[in-house]
Amino acid sequence: MVKVGILGAAGYTGGELIRLLLNHPQAEIVFANSESNAGNPINDVHEGLVGETNLHFTAEMPFDKVDVIFLCFGHGKSEQFLKEHKIPENVKIIDLAQDFRIAGNHDFVYGLPETHKSAIQDCQHLANPGCFATCIQLAMLPALKAGIISGDIHVNGITGSTGAGQKPGATTHFSWRNDNISVYKTFTHQHLQEINQTVQELCPGYNGRVLFIPQRGCFARGIFVTAYAKCDKSLEEVQQIYADYYRDAAFTHFVMKSPDMKQVVNTNKAVVYVEKYEDQLLMISCIDNLLKGAVGQAVQNMNLMFGLEEKAGLNLKASAF
Repeated sequence: MVKVGILGAAGYTGGELIRLLLNHPQAEIVFANSESNAGNPINDVHEGLVGETNLHFTAEMPFDKVDVIFLCFGHGKSEQFLKEHKIPENVKIIDLAQDFRIAGNHDFVYGLPETHKSAIQDCQHLANPGCFATCIQLAMLPALKAGIISGDIHVNGITGSTGAGQKPGATTHFSWRNDNISVYKTFTHQHLQEINQTVQELCPGYNGRVLFIPQRGCFARGIFVTAYAKCDKSLEEVQQIYADYYRDAAFTHFVMKSPDMKQVVNTNKAVVYVEKYEDQLLMISCIDNLLKGAVGQAVQNMNLMFGLEEKAGLNLKASAF
């Protein structure tokens, strides 16, 4: 059994991670840390876990009793936390924030299994990709790898309210979000940095821009992305490239029919589709932002890091109806 510690366990990602690990056949939660909820039953905060666990949140962090820790902090806190706390060298770290996603003066591996699987299997410290970054990259990876698109890549993505975290804000509370849609961080979203890093890794010297318009959707969870760029290949050639690229992917599925988001909500799946309009290649992808876009992918990465079956604990049914 892989013994797990969770830091920042009271938020949306912490709750989803606990839900997955409670049902993982080869994982055991040793501690779920939350200073603000220390001593409280986990199912008092994550009410969907009523009847599934008797665990309590704790302020303790017994790193010597675990094999891996998940950092479910807000962005910017993970790096500071690791500076202030000594983690045993044998304990693996999976960070769900953006602190270590960009290559630099650290040993964290970028954890997108569809591009970095072998590196993930060998790493000690892993930076889990962002939710929008995951969905957008999965739409484009085969085209970038094959070098079949050129020029600016235009991206539109819409996300559920859980992507903004559990702490309520002006654009997340129900009365504002319900029956509403809005644009934010146009062309400046923080996930563009890791997306552009992958673009240059797969297609060095690519001189087009990724022009991304994120939107807030009137739903709780899920991301739906549409992207397009110039492509001179036929649709049949592109479909073969995508089918080949994702043939052995554990959770990313290339389909021949335009998808909808309910096919992936509540699962670790990504569904990808392409279409051609004259010289423009349309790329569509959708994921659950809390699962494939966050903790589902993190558990997938944990499985790879510990040599477990990649799908262990992640056989989830979509909320299709």
